[in-house]
Amino acid sequence: MLLTKRKIQIETERLTLRPPAHGDFREWAQMREESRGYLTPWEPSWAEDHLTRKSFTNRVYWAQRSVTGGTALPMFLFRRTDQVLLGAITLDNIRRGPAQAGTLGYWTGERFARQGFMREAIGAVVHHAFTKLDLSRIEAACLPENAASRGLLESSGFKYEGVAQSYLQINGRWRTHVLYAALRSDRRGKTDTG
Repeated sequence: MLLTKRKIQIETERLTLRPPAHGDFREWAQMREESRGYLTPWEPSWAEDHLTRKSFTNRVYWAQRSVTGGTALPMFLFRRTDQVLLGAITLDNIRRGPAQAGTLGYWTGERFARQGFMREAIGAVVHHAFTKLDLSRIEAACLPENAASRGLLESSGFKYEGVAQSYLQINGRWRTHVLYAALRSDRRGKTDTG
């Protein structure tokens, strides 16, 4: 099922999830800058122009193309009570055919971390992926020492599947990641998180 140009929005108890828009630039850039030290140990190195309007404009156009083409679902998280930007979650690398899978990535501004917002967003995106996009498998990966992200994935129903050597470049170095997955019909029970 391809997504059309219609507006996609997911509502949860405390959040509104929607793709980035041009008007989000200032709030996004400020949040990323103030959370730089919190985010950069876990993310690919930021390009020199990462926080520029031009880079953000390209991000918005990529998001629009991805949603329309059904290849990704990039969403910003806004608190419903005041529409403050909290972070972002992206279901990327959506693969159709025999795989029916996608890869989940996310970040939260430092001042909004550990308040349950991302767990709520993950639950909503995974539900959307399984019920509206007809995916069968959602994958996620994080650094082994990122205890907060591992705990978040596990408490969101993702199960540990193994280790991928030199999986992504994080902060300028190839880093090994631990792999997790959520399945639409998961009968695996608890897995060992080694």
